[in-house]
Amino acid sequence: MGHSSMLFEIDDRRILADPVWSERVSPSQLVGPKRFFVPPLALDKLPNLDAVVLSHDHYDHLDPAAIRVLGRTGVPFFCPLGVGAHLRRWGVPAVSITELSWWESARLGDDFTLVATPARHFSGRGLTSNNTLWASWCLLGPTHKVFLGGDSGPFEEGFRQIGEAYRPFDLTMLEIGAADPAWADIHLGPDHAFAAHRLLGGCPLLPLHWGTFNLAFHAWRQPVQRLLEAAGPEVPLLLPAPGQRMDVAAGPLNSQWWER
Repeated sequence: MGHSSMLFEIDDRRILADPVWSERVSPSQLVGPKRFFVPPLALDKLPNLDAVVLSHDHYDHLDPAAIRVLGRTGVPFFCPLGVGAHLRRWGVPAVSITELSWWESARLGDDFTLVATPARHFSGRGLTSNNTLWASWCLLGPTHKVFLGGDSGPFEEGFRQIGEAYRPFDLTMLEIGAADPAWADIHLGPDHAFAAHRLLGGCPLLPLHWGTFNLAFHAWRQPVQRLLEAAGPEVPLLLPAPGQRMDVAAGPLNSQWWER
């Protein structure tokens, strides 16, 4: 859906991650980074969801307008510790919210598990900072497993522990955009994303956090261009256009939409 908003189906569960539908990722819709394109699917056109998963509370990952709409559907929300306070303030019933710390897990039905795993980042909205937790997620179905990285800087021991605990994954999703040497501790960028991918055990890589908002000093196309330069044949890349449906089992996908 753009940036880090993903809709995926894993073993018959439909899960929406980090839903952001607003025009700007900012405390105000009058100023701040503006999206390059309208969301490819309207919120009211989404299929019935089994869960919404949130990585942390930054504006480009947690959108009050989207949460208010989704909260009225009764869908369960899974989030790191402290993020539930935002959700309750925006109308999500407390009974629909599960908050987890790192390495804690929750069940979604009888045979699907969500695990909040570590990341190296920070959190905060407005004038607050680090009052809530941030997380990556392992989504473990009876047949398939997916890793959702959220936002993280290089985190060798953490990614190694996650890989050792839960690989092999059928898909890893890692951020590549909004990278800068000044932020090297909190964002991966393309090269560190490859290092994390290896520590997690390899598999198809779907890069996130680029191509929707201009949040850094580099050209918005630069992260994916660098990713393609650095990728070897052993790393299958999935690079769908915004809104493009894909089947991970079908193999690599490179739509080159950003060059058009």
